[in-house]
Amino acid sequence: MFRAKQHCDMQVPHACMWELAYGMLFGGYATSKETRSVFEMMALNINKRPLFGGYATSKETRSVFEMVALNIKIVSKETEMDIKDKRKNVIIDLVHDELYIPMKEKELAAFLQVSKEDRSVFHDLLQELLAEGKLSLTVKGKYVKSDGKLLVGTFISNARGFGFVEVDGRADDLFIPEDKVNGAFHHDLVQVSLLGQKNGKRVEAQVIRILERGITKIVGTYQKSRSSYGFVVPDNIKLSSDIFIPAERSKGAMDGHKVVVELTDYGDDRHSPEGKVVEIIGHVNDPGVDIMSIVRGYDLPVEFGEKIMNQAERVSQEVSEADCSGRRDLRDVVMVTIDGEDAKDLDDAVSVDFDGLNYHLGVHIADVANYVQENSALDREAYKRGTSVYLVDRVIPMLPHALSNGICSLNEGVDRLALSCLMTIDRQGEIIDYEICESVIKVNRRMSYTAVKNILEDETITDCEDEYKKYSELVPMFQEMQRLSAVLREKRQKRGAINFDFPECKILLDKQGHPLEIKAYERNVATDIIEDFMLAANETVAQHFYWMELPFLYRVHDVPDGEKMQRLVEFINNYGYYMKAVGKRGSKVNSEEVHPKEIQKLLTKIEGTPEEPMIARMTLRSMKQAKYSVECSGHFGLACQFYSHFTSPIRRYPDLQIHRIIKEQLRGRLGEDRVNHYKELLPDVAKHSSEMERRADEAERETDKLKKVEYMEEHLMEEFEGVVSGVTGWGIYVELPNTVEGLVSMSKLDDDYYVYHEDICEIVGEHTGNSYRLGMPVKVMAVSCDKYTRTIDFVLV
Repeated sequence: MFRAKQHCDMQVPHACMWELAYGMLFGGYATSKETRSVFEMMALNINKRPLFGGYATSKETRSVFEMVALNIKIVSKETEMDIKDKRKNVIIDLVHDELYIPMKEKELAAFLQVSKEDRSVFHDLLQELLAEGKLSLTVKGKYVKSDGKLLVGTFISNARGFGFVEVDGRADDLFIPEDKVNGAFHHDLVQVSLLGQKNGKRVEAQVIRILERGITKIVGTYQKSRSSYGFVVPDNIKLSSDIFIPAERSKGAMDGHKVVVELTDYGDDRHSPEGKVVEIIGHVNDPGVDIMSIVRGYDLPVEFGEKIMNQAERVSQEVSEADCSGRRDLRDVVMVTIDGEDAKDLDDAVSVDFDGLNYHLGVHIADVANYVQENSALDREAYKRGTSVYLVDRVIPMLPHALSNGICSLNEGVDRLALSCLMTIDRQGEIIDYEICESVIKVNRRMSYTAVKNILEDETITDCEDEYKKYSELVPMFQEMQRLSAVLREKRQKRGAINFDFPECKILLDKQGHPLEIKAYERNVATDIIEDFMLAANETVAQHFYWMELPFLYRVHDVPDGEKMQRLVEFINNYGYYMKAVGKRGSKVNSEEVHPKEIQKLLTKIEGTPEEPMIARMTLRSMKQAKYSVECSGHFGLACQFYSHFTSPIRRYPDLQIHRIIKEQLRGRLGEDRVNHYKELLPDVAKHSSEMERRADEAERETDKLKKVEYMEEHLMEEFEGVVSGVTGWGIYVELPNTVEGLVSMSKLDDDYYVYHEDICEIVGEHTGNSYRLGMPVKVMAVSCDKYTRTIDFVLV
């Protein structure tokens, strides 16, 4: 193969040599016309004093052409693959040459004398070299030597054409300019090369290769054309293109139908994506179609297959004496379930007594693993779903109701199989002894959060209220529960656990699915009791199996990213606060140095101050997202080293999975084969469960947003009091006491020209000096709603 750099005894201009080399590999200079072209190019380069310098003599020129003639014969005998590799090598050698000046694709093609017919082949070669990590692109689209920065991540599209790529391990997403998307679709798994960073903004990248399509089906509204075809407008506003539907693939859909479309072609710069209608959900105005469209959009499985239902219904709905064999009999222990009024899947019961010295806490969890055998149809479906999904108007369960509301639910007054974590806790909240065992239990009372709260706030209520009289004998236990809960909470507070107390909402609907009322869901003493007891059990189980060095699933929450913490520190400095662990203004933050107690102290300092909502939100945004892992790396938010999810096997697959491990260990069946089995299985369970949890969270948020918009449509032109919950360059977000949030756009702030100050999350009027910042109370009026984008527009009053 002809390589200019190998012929150092020849003083032919570098530029000419590279042109000859590449031209030769595309077929050689065999005609007089081509030969003249070479000489003309050589002469041109000599006259211009070429990019790489040097002059040619007649002797040297003859030497070059002798080499060309020789290589023409060699090339003609080589295979197409050999030629392709050699062409790539020529490009690599050129770009790696120390005298190379970065060029764009067209410049490279012209420089290397690539004919118009071969330009597409040349483009493909460059793309392959980018994908292989042998070349890289600058921000301006010029080819340079690769620095090895090829990354893989998930593409998140934007309706305006550009996008972002989320890469595991990176704190910030990569920005993908519109002309660098290269056919990537929302949620595609893509390979990208970095382009650099502009003026301190986020790093830019180009999509090099689509590794895996993330979306195969789309939900949207069908719009029929006057011609024989139609289009589907996607519900997901991040998708920038409508989907073209040929008439023969419309399945009879009409204008306004919500449909599910299967993509058959993802389109390109000049063509829309194409698809076929595979399901008609219903008309956009039909009751329930709005929520079902979200369900389909997130690909949430609703119905259980016939095989799964048959398997569920074959499960006995009673506990037999044979089932109780070998279990700890706790049926005489007084215990209760405490849940929401409308809860039907009761998977945890609690018992407490105090012997004058120590508390004895029992957390009893439904033994779902006894009824859902590993690798059964039920198990495979539960793994696929990952979690139950709690939407505003329905629950999509992980397990069929025959199990989740039946034999697996710890219903009042019936025998149930359980896994019990029995803890002895001293007055300082230290767990001084514990036992984990298989048990059989009988719940004495099914309590609600409201009932327990009322009993503890008014001890005489069981004497004067008929509906509460049946609970009178339980009052002493509830009081012990309250005291133990306070002890556990104080201990957790001392070690630095972070408590973000942002309100959740409850949306009340009528029978047609229209929202009647939205109210904040408030925590109370009863919700605190259950939270504290579940945390204690989860930590105890996680620590026990960590020290046994057995494969296990943990719930982990990593330390915050250093850059985000640095931004938080700089932000709170503006209000006179700092974090002792990371220093005062100007210091560098190392995430390893950040202790949760410092964040807890910050939240304590700001409590009750005007800036509390603002700083609390900024702090929350600095945190990472919790996930499942086989590595026990600790839980930053809870300030604990060991944590798992053990307490909800009816609605979370990781809990069900670790129940199997616990039961096998208790029965002495965790031999080498089973240990290896779990070592191989659990990483996939952790990854998939984390993904399904995020999917469920997103679907729940979207249904809430939809109903909030629908609710506010009935309250347009009404005034509300709220607080500024977000400040951006395009306006301020305002949250009402019922958790409804809307935008006051910059264009609606017409009393002045406002400038956005990102460092302090504030907008300031240039002339009046008026300012709006996070946490500031304001009065607003709702002026418009958009159900398609699920947004609400406010104006200040």
